[in-house]
Amino acid sequence: MDNKITLAISKGRILKDTIPLLEHMGMAPLEDLDKTRKLLIDTQNPNVRVVVIRATDVPTYVQYGAADLGIAGKDTLMESRGEGLYELLDLGICKCKLMVAGKPELAHAGNRLKIATKYVRSAKQYFAQQGKQVEIIKLYGSMELAPITGLADLIVDLVDTGNTLRANGLQPLEHIADISSRLIANKASLKVRFDTLQGIVEQFQDAVANS
Repeated sequence: MDNKITLAISKGRILKDTIPLLEHMGMAPLEDLDKTRKLLIDTQNPNVRVVVIRATDVPTYVQYGAADLGIAGKDTLMESRGEGLYELLDLGICKCKLMVAGKPELAHAGNRLKIATKYVRSAKQYFAQQGKQVEIIKLYGSMELAPITGLADLIVDLVDTGNTLRANGLQPLEHIADISSRLIANKASLKVRFDTLQGIVEQFQDAVANS
């Protein structure tokens, strides 16, 4: 087993927006991430490698020590238990909001509301804090379709511009949380390899400040 630092990064938009930070840090991947079949990818820093995985898997890899550091959206971290990891830094990328959305006339309906979302834990916690009993329906995509077809009254989802909501006759209604990508660390790794990991964290801080 080598002694390299492993950084787990979410696929998709987070990866795309993280690459300029890594380039600034002299830590850009040595492979074309769109073409390579490698799973562990070396970087310009010989002591750091990256693994690109599904967003929901990043906290798990970090929690169990398969990765020392990770980059994941705050929405993903809110859904995970977060045991065994520290949230170190807001990278200020991939900003959006987690919101309740739907048709305004249904937001205060007297019946027990049906809420469609993939953010089950966050939705339950939010509505519990509001003192509302709701039925959560778990979906993995096309949330806007749920109110249109009558599957749910409202949805809880990420909202960026809101254009997709408006195109489907829906509106953002209630703000739950501001979302952006965060740098996280395995607690044990941070304790054992503090100096090395702290150095990388400081590089990220500089890259964010100059991006």
